[in-house]
Formats: sequence, C-alpha cells, structure tokens
Amino acid sequence: MSVNVGRRLKEAGIKWVEEDAENKDVYVPTDEMKEKAYFSDERIYAEANNNPEEFWAKQAKELIYWFDEWDADKVVNLEPPYFNWFVGNGTNLSYNCLDRHLEENRNKAAIIWEPEPEDEAHEVLTYMDIYREVNKFANVLKHLGVKKGSPVTIWMPMIPETAIAALACQRIGAWHSIVYTAFAPHAVRERMEDAGSKILITVDGFYRRGKIIELKKRIDEGEILEKVGAENCVVVRRANSEVGMKEGRDHYYDKLMKDAEAYCEPEVITSNDYGFLLYTSGTTGKPKAVMHSCGAYSVGVALTMKLVADLHPDDLFWSTADIGWITGHSYALYGPLLIGATVLWYEGAPDYPDVSRWWGIIEKYGVTIFYTAPTAIRALRAAGDEWIEGHDFSSLRLLASVGEPIDPDTWKWFFEKIGESRCPLVDTYWQTETGGILLSSLPGIGPFVPGVAGPALPGVRYDVLDANGEPVKQEESGYLVVKPPFIPSMLRGLYKNPEKYVEEYWSRYGTDTYFSGDGAIKTGMEIGGQTLIKVTGRIDDVMEVAGHRLGTAELEEVVQDLEEVVDVAVVGKQDAIKGEVPALFVVLEKGVEKSNEDMDREIVKAVRDKVGPVATPEVTYYVSDLPETESGKIIRRFLKGLVRNELLGDMTTARNPECLKELAEVTQYRGPQKIPGYTGTAHLGNE
Repeated sequence: MSVNVGRRLKEAGIKWVEEDAENKDVYVPTDEMKEKAYFSDERIYAEANNNPEEFWAKQAKELIYWFDEWDADKVVNLEPPYFNWFVGNGTNLSYNCLDRHLEENRNKAAIIWEPEPEDEAHEVLTYMDIYREVNKFANVLKHLGVKKGSPVTIWMPMIPETAIAALACQRIGAWHSIVYTAFAPHAVRERMEDAGSKILITVDGFYRRGKIIELKKRIDEGEILEKVGAENCVVVRRANSEVGMKEGRDHYYDKLMKDAEAYCEPEVITSNDYGFLLYTSGTTGKPKAVMHSCGAYSVGVALTMKLVADLHPDDLFWSTADIGWITGHSYALYGPLLIGATVLWYEGAPDYPDVSRWWGIIEKYGVTIFYTAPTAIRALRAAGDEWIEGHDFSSLRLLASVGEPIDPDTWKWFFEKIGESRCPLVDTYWQTETGGILLSSLPGIGPFVPGVAGPALPGVRYDVLDANGEPVKQEESGYLVVKPPFIPSMLRGLYKNPEKYVEEYWSRYGTDTYFSGDGAIKTGMEIGGQTLIKVTGRIDDVMEVAGHRLGTAELEEVVQDLEEVVDVAVVGKQDAIKGEVPALFVVLEKGVEKSNEDMDREIVKAVRDKVGPVATPEVTYYVSDLPETESGKIIRRFLKGLVRNELLGDMTTARNPECLKELAEVTQYRGPQKIPGYTGTAHLGNE
C-alpha cells in the first residue's frame, strides 16, 4: 500500500502542492480495497459539497426507515445556532436498529459478547434475540413509570443488557444518560440531579482485570439513590454478588423481565424530540449535558459506518470504546446495528490476563474491522512485539483510530504490525458534540498519512480559521470550525443550559460557525478538492487523558474542597502512553502539618472518589503562589509550558512573575526560555 508520493499522487487523484513530495509518507488503497469499498470515486466530495442538503436527504432515504417522511422543502431548518434536519419526520432508533432487519436477518448475529473471564462462555445474540429482550424491557420501563421524554440513567459495563437497556429507552422515547463505569458514584449523582432522573439501571458487579467492580454496592455506600430521590433502581445480576436491595425501590432485572409483555409499540420520534443525553467535560467544573436527536443522528452515524468503516454484511466490527463515551454509543451500538451488521463487545481490560488479550480476540472471532484509541495502541506497543508474535491477523482488512491525534510512530506500528502493511488505517476526528465522524480519509479513496486525520467527510463544510476569523493558508495552524448547514448528527443544545450552549460553541466566530475548541493545521495535500487536516488537540482547559475528555475545572473543584488547600490549578502534562495526564499545582494553607506524601494520598483519594480513576493526578507540585493576571485569573499557559518544557511566552503579563522561579524549580523546567532568577539550564537562552 505504501507509495512513492511523486510517482502515484496523480494516479490516485491526490494533489500535493509541495515540491518535496518525494520525501513524504503517504499510503493509498490497494486495488482490492478500492474494488470492495462502498466509495472509491473522489467525485463524491464535489457532489456532496455542491449541495449538502440534497446529499443528506438522499442518504436519509436510503439509510433510515421513516414512519412519517419529512417535507421535501424542509430538509433542514436553519436558525443558527439552532437547526433541525428532516423537519416533520417520524422514526424510531430502536425500530431502525432491530425491527426492520428481522425479515432478512433475524437469525444473524447482532452482538457477539466476550466476557473478561476466559473460562466463561461467550454469547451470541441475534437480531431476534435482542428484539425480544428490548421489547420486554421497554414494557418494564413503562411499568416503572418511564415515559417519552423521561431521563433514564444507566451505569453499566459492556454487557448485552446495557445495549438492551439503551435500545429499550429509544423504543419508548425516553432519554438515556449513560455514565462511564470508571467514574465515581458522585458523577452518577451529579448527572441524575442535573437531568432530573428518578431511575437508575446498574449491575451488581462486573469484571475488570480479574476483580469484581461492585457498582451497586458503591451506589449504596454513597447513598446516591437517597440523595437524588430515586424512585426505582434496576439491578442486573452479572457477577452474582450479594447486594443490598431496598424493597419497593430496587428490582432485579431478571425478575422484572420474567413476566414482561413480549411486544412494545415503538414511539414515533420527530425532529423536535431527542434521543439521549451524554455528559462531557467543559471549561467549568460542571459537566455539560449534550442533547442528541434521534432520526438525524441516525443518518449521520449510519452513513459513517459505510463511508469510513466501510462496513459490509459479512464484516465483524469491533470498536473497543466503552458505552459510556460517544464512540461507544455511535460505533459500538447504534452505528453497526443501524446497517444490520455484526459487532463485537468485550467486557474487560485490554491487558488481562496479559497484553495479548486483544490480539487473541481478533484471531478468535476473525475480526475484520478494528477501531481503537491511540492510548491503547501505545500501551500495547510499549509492552513489546513478542505479545503479537504467533497471532493471526489475516482476517483484518481495515484499522481505525479514534479519541485523540495519533502520532506518526504509533500510526506506523499499528499499520505495520497489526495491519501487516496491507490494511488501510483511517484516523478519525470527531467529538461528543458532533455525534459522528467529521474528518477522515475514506478507505476506498485515501490517502492515509501518518499523523494527519484527513479531509472533511463528504457533506461536511468546515474550515480552519485564525484568531480574526479568516481562513488560514496551507501549512498554517488555526481553529477547526464547521459551517452551515452543519451535519445531521450534531448536538441540538445543552440540557437546561441554552446560554452555555451559545457561549461554548457559537460565540467566538458568531452563531453561523460552530467552534470545535480544537486546533488544526491545513496541510498542503488535497483529495477531491478537500484539504487534508492535521488536528493538533484542545486549545481550551480540557485534557485528553487516555482518549477521555476531562475538564481541568472539574478536578480543581474537587481538590479545592480539601480544607488544607488554598488554591489549585490543573494542566495536562504530556505522557508517552496516555497522551496527557493531570498535573496539579497546589497552594496549601500556612502551617499545614501534613507531609506532601500525605497530601498526595488525600488528593488522589478525593479525585478518585468524586471524578474517577481515569482522572488520577500524575504529579502534584506544592508551591507558594500561582501566576495570575491583574484580574486574578490563573495563567495556565505558563503552567503548561513548565510541565511540557515549552515556551512560556511573554511573562510580563503576570501580576506576580516572581513566582515563576519557584515553579521552574519544582518542575525542573528545561524548556527554551530563561526565567529570571532560575538557575536551571534552558535549551536556548531567550529572555
């Protein structure tokens, strides 16, 4: 698949404006891939971008079943920053994932579930199996008082009942809010209170690295259900561990399902109704509840399964993402089922009982499309190539990356060692807010460039703007934005917070331009008239920790609550495996008798208890002051520069620049900028 760029760029339809193209790494699809792919003609970009509304309308009719089709004159109703696609439609996500596939695929495997314990049998659930269970559980929810528009909180791992619960919510038009199981019970409470949810669906426990993680027990210990005034709690018996059950409020899943009616009429969901809430970290301490639609979201996600994943009926698709994240929603559950495919779910850790577990699963089931995060790839690569030796990867035909920018070295290892230098590797960029993929090269068109996400997908209008809102030139960096008519799968707002919705996404360049919060570079490379984009990462106070988006303010709020802490600032420190890890700068009360080691333990416990293990600080620096502006705002670019050994920039903007000497000493700064009074050796010598 590798090519000499100068030799085959023209043949592949790729334009590179640089003169030194001979020295660039670029890959194009094999003839076999182009022949099999749904899309192999670059003209799709021009066709879609010339008339996005017509393009999306065509896809909507082909990909989704509608009870009531939209008005042909109202494909999209634009009133920025609000918009509605397919106005007047009527559909149901559960119906589209299940019912409409039964005539031809009722006995086809929908979900293959691999438990973590190797001595436990896997399960294969057909479309008919899931259909039956979803109908019954939908009736259970209705019996418990859940109605169309009711918020339902789900705190569940990657087990079949989680998919059943989510699809049952969709069937009756309830909004599900799924919480990542590695978050703390406090996060469950916070999300239930914000959504006004009175019902929790959870498990007694599940397996992670050979241990049972007891979710129901943790809920009870924190008295979460009492604090939120929950009326019902449904408990799935996964680990068969003993849990407390409050009579009248707590119910075992299997007992409720035993006598449930077998059929539930799917609720008609329109463009004005929402499908689910998903909380994501922002620049404040409180997570934001992103609202997603039903029908329009379905169109966007289903199309990307064909455009980017190139998912065919005979494929086995495996997205390693947890259901608690948007990738789990869109590409472990709804996306594959929307197009009638087979998807693999794995309950446990990638390195249990050893780091060859994922490779063994690929070989065991014959996975054809493998979608995972750079953090996981880096960790498995660091373990050594001996763990992949002897494994058969011949079933694979496509690799995909998600969650954060993937560095070229990791890209090449993944491509060469797992894809055996024959599988296209698509680097996908998107967000919780966009619902589906925005940028990626297409498997049948390419090109695939290590470290470069690719062009915007057909039908997506985007740009990279400078601080003044002007498009940047090739090889220049700026801010990634999406332009009207936006895309069907994008968020419809923030629950109960319209002001934050406008402030967060539509204030920087005006309400007709969606601001992603990510930096990007326009490369000098084009395909089908679309420029390939390299995403550089977040430009706000949000960290990408192991592919998980965490707001620094959320951690700061937790640490600030400790009585010994006067002030705290959190920044992302670069990490070879996780991408970023939290680094804390803490100012303590005078006279604190606890040692730094004791404070470390208290801080880690507080963060793990209230946010979750994923947010555990990597390092805490105890200092006497933090750099601030004249108005008292902490200057985080200084702190980031110190922990990353980068330029700090103009230090005169600080009210108290003298504190930088102490900060440079505790962080052992070795960056390219001299700091007055600091004797450490900088790389350059710039004052």
